[in-house]
Amino acid sequence: MAKLNRDNVIAEALDLLDEVGLDAVSTRQLAKRLNVEQPSLYYHFRKKEDLLAAMAEAAMIPHATEPLPTPADDWRAWFLENMRSFRRTLLMRRDGARLHAGTRPGSADLDRIAQKMAFLVASGVPERDAQMAMLAAGRYTVGAVLEEQADAELGHGEDDLPEIDPESAFEAGLALIVAGLGRKV
Repeated sequence: MAKLNRDNVIAEALDLLDEVGLDAVSTRQLAKRLNVEQPSLYYHFRKKEDLLAAMAEAAMIPHATEPLPTPADDWRAWFLENMRSFRRTLLMRRDGARLHAGTRPGSADLDRIAQKMAFLVASGVPERDAQMAMLAAGRYTVGAVLEEQADAELGHGEDDLPEIDPESAFEAGLALIVAGLGRKV
């Protein structure tokens, strides 16, 4: 057996998440998958909440490694693509929005957020409006993905109600946020 390390535990936990969903992820199941005793996991994660936080951070890597905006970028186009990237990343994992909801950014994330905020302010967006727009759009994105993943899990769309394309609905809401922010610039 390969040596148990933090990265292996997180990767296996994310695979488990994709298979069984967030509610069914347990340290007991994870230990079984890793072929270790459950207390072995406590060396890397003191409690399940610590494991879930590490899983959420790892799940966000695709978004966290997207290029930061450059001074030449149009703030509207960048803002839209930033939120689209966030949405795509949340959708990569089963229950990705639920896993992410309520997490706090780490130090590397805070640096990236500061750079994004500085870009928006340099583009003419008032600082407080930039902060509120990033917060509102982030929460909107998590909520939209949460609903989309819940609908998929519950099999909604199989009834007689008209089906709403989640991507089109997301884009429409995002456009409203950007239009509102554009009035502040």
